Amino acid sequence: MNVSIIIDKSIKERITPDEAVFLFKEADLLELANAADTLCKIKHPEGIATFQIDRNINYTNVCRNECLFCAFYRPKGHPEAYVLTQDEINKKIEETIELSGTQVMLQGGINPDLKLDFYINMFKEIKKNYNIRIHSLSPPEVAYLAEISGLSIQDTLKELISAGLDSLPGGGAEILVDHVRQRVSPKKIMSQQWLEVMEAGHSLGLKTTATMMIGTVESIEDRIEHLRKIRDLQDKTNGFISFIPWTFQPGNTKLGGRSVSSFEYLKMLSISRLFLDNFTNIQGSWVTQGKDIGQMCLHFGANDLGSIMIEENVVKAAGVSYKMTVDEMVDLIKNAGKIPALRDTEFNILNVFN
Repeated sequence: MNVSIIIDKSIKERITPDEAVFLFKEADLLELANAADTLCKIKHPEGIATFQIDRNINYTNVCRNECLFCAFYRPKGHPEAYVLTQDEINKKIEETIELSGTQVMLQGGINPDLKLDFYINMFKEIKKNYNIRIHSLSPPEVAYLAEISGLSIQDTLKELISAGLDSLPGGGAEILVDHVRQRVSPKKIMSQQWLEVMEAGHSLGLKTTATMMIGTVESIEDRIEHLRKIRDLQDKTNGFISFIPWTFQPGNTKLGGRSVSSFEYLKMLSISRLFLDNFTNIQGSWVTQGKDIGQMCLHFGANDLGSIMIEENVVKAAGVSYKMTVDEMVDLIKNAGKIPALRDTEFNILNVFN
């Protein structure tokens, strides 16, 4: 294989998993950045870089999965375990709307005390009182609700959609390779079920995001296999609106280890843009990388920087906490030579900051 030939190919046509692995191992970072940036400009010739205003509301931290990479969960009965009341959730939503937020992401642990009715009532209450998008519940949460309700995944999603669910975030993906999942989250659903939830959601008209967490025990080959699986599903459904790679934060986790370097993260981001030819939007993770690397993401294949994150608890629990205001985000994007634009969940532009 030849690096230059594969990079040239990646801008014009689909590359294979083997070619992607080869590029990660052999290509120069700036070569990859240049190719990913070129491809990003082809998909987004207007030069806009987007962000949104939303809030992560973690309605419970009780979780039976006990993933080794997670610093957020607490076992049932733990003094720090909680379930938010509807009033507490409503207050958080009101604060979000006051700050011009357009979406809430309600995610929590797999709490055995919470049944399907809890989620149906929560969503209905939100929709009755607020004009806000419910981009909520990860595939593990949906699969769990189907399991305890004796329903199919599709019927469970139908119930949730009827109650107010608008779209699904891509949480719980980590690495979609089962030998990795068996090591870092053996109690969580395996890769095929994650993909099944997403395919069922897409078949019902739900738009979803896809994520990947790098830096635990996976190999480069595992990461590319993950990308292949979501690329294949996107070929089938075209239901993913964006791809979001982020890095494992080892602080306060049972798994421990060292954080992936920003160098490696940016390399993976560029490979993602080159490999995922059927994804329009790739998001850079300033939440795990910080503002400076977040800005650099816009030259390594990303066209989006996600949310300013009014509230975020999961990464924070691992000892990493970055904050961003709208003004800071706008300045960051402008200083990267891009045009900042506020978007909604489905990448409709709400405001352009010239």
